[in-house]
Amino acid sequence: MDRYNGENARFEQGIPLTLDDAIDRLTASIKADQRIRHVSAAYLPDRREVIAATDKLMWLLFPGFCGPRDLTDRTLRIHVASVLAGVSRVLFQQISGALRYERDLGGQNAEFDRHCAECDARAHQIVEAFVAALPGIRNRLSLDVQAAYDGDPAAHHTDEAIFCYPGVQAIAVHRLAHELYRLDVPLIPRIMNEHAHSVTGIDIHPGARIGSYFFIDHGTGVVIGETTVIGDFCKIYQGVTLGAKSFPKDERGRLKREEKRHPTLEDHVTVYAGATILGGDTVIGAGSVISGGVFVTESIPPGHRLHGPRWKLALRSNPEAPPAGYSI
Repeated sequence: MDRYNGENARFEQGIPLTLDDAIDRLTASIKADQRIRHVSAAYLPDRREVIAATDKLMWLLFPGFCGPRDLTDRTLRIHVASVLAGVSRVLFQQISGALRYERDLGGQNAEFDRHCAECDARAHQIVEAFVAALPGIRNRLSLDVQAAYDGDPAAHHTDEAIFCYPGVQAIAVHRLAHELYRLDVPLIPRIMNEHAHSVTGIDIHPGARIGSYFFIDHGTGVVIGETTVIGDFCKIYQGVTLGAKSFPKDERGRLKREEKRHPTLEDHVTVYAGATILGGDTVIGAGSVISGGVFVTESIPPGHRLHGPRWKLALRSNPEAPPAGYSI
């Protein structure tokens, strides 16, 4: 029995190990499993840096709401230049690292060149294209904020939607991440959207294509899959799933990752709370309304309302009810 196996047997029998023993066991465990470790991989993206850059980008999407509060028209350009310079530098480093990571994904070269000139050049191009896209992202996001205000009578101002609505925060991050996804950036878009998921409870894959004037009301538990397509003027409520019906496999039993697996919502579609819509060939026609709690795996023609079966309610008196004393 080698030393590691012997120490493992002692540990399982409840025999205490010294600190050196514990260190040796943990080191051996790390070396034994290639799946959940990366060594000699300083080029890997840094999740904290990506999240910090995402937060700084919010300063540009919502200036005055996020970041410094003392902005004026005279200082705005200086603010934009300063934030862009810092964010661009971080994005370049993280995107270059992600591109190097993707090239070495097969693990063939554990000492992969950490100064890949080709990756750096491509990262520069991506950052330039991403920065150029920011005004367009802001224009779409402005319509999303208006959709939140127009779609919720509880909102007293568009400012309230920006400050308070998780759906606005989630779609803001998604629109940033989707642009990087379109530019074929590995890892970074997923890190951004999964951070937003952890904060808002709204799970949007960066590959999802979402049109203008989009509103997620309440939001908790919403899932929007990678190949989902959503048109303009759509609205969905909490607990909605736009998911895959099944996961097709190739002749070797591996998942096919490039096929459309998630549904399409055409323009002016509303999906109420708890509805589940599945399948890449499922299309919800323009102007349709999907009622809450239904399970949909087939296409719906434009201009229709889909209702599930109505429940029969039975009322009976409660003999244990306390005396009524309700007042406001």
